[in-house]
Amino acid sequence: MSKKRILYVEDDETLAFLTSDNLEQHFDVTHCANGKEAFQLFCKESFDLCVLDIMLPDMDGFEMATEIRKRNQEIPIIFLSAKTMKDDRIKGLKLGADDYLVKPYSIEELILKIEIFLNRSQKSTDNLNQKQYKFGSFQFEPENYLLKNDNQSITLTEREASLLKLFLDNPNTVLKREKILIELWGSDDYFLGRSLDVFISRLRKIIKEETHVRIENIPRVGFKLVVE
Repeated sequence: MSKKRILYVEDDETLAFLTSDNLEQHFDVTHCANGKEAFQLFCKESFDLCVLDIMLPDMDGFEMATEIRKRNQEIPIIFLSAKTMKDDRIKGLKLGADDYLVKPYSIEELILKIEIFLNRSQKSTDNLNQKQYKFGSFQFEPENYLLKNDNQSITLTEREASLLKLFLDNPNTVLKREKILIELWGSDDYFLGRSLDVFISRLRKIIKEETHVRIENIPRVGFKLVVE
């Protein structure tokens, strides 16, 4: 089994070396010393958990957590900080962090908390993947990328399945293009928008025989899955 990927952001060179050295015995650790660079990396790659110092150059840990939560509501975030004020801890947790450890911290405690949050996150994902959807004559199994009815069984691509699931989680609701792009690709980009149009067209072709289900285009806004 591959190791879980941890994004570790700390600008103290000595502390970062010691912490990374211990974490790497259990996890696949990517270390960054700069908040802005770390966030750019987060947007490009996939991680299972983030460990963030608060006092960082260019983008501090609070700012980074805010931006991460705009793109991913589920990934666990643990703050590490020398700031001991209760207001700082409360602020961190309100921003969506799962925990806040004060320096100097115990490596054993940090590893234990990481394992706890990773296990909790995995259970949540497993429960989500087990969910099945029914709409019109179709049944959709997101964990298998499988869309089927009495006449056909279609294996979707991962991106098509993610897009369909997003629609089914928000039926009869207008989804802005920006929201869809950030949810699926992590970025609102012109060229990704053209790719989105292609995936929308594919899903429309698949469900075109359904008389009570359709994907509507909302001009200059986004799309809506109409389920009557």
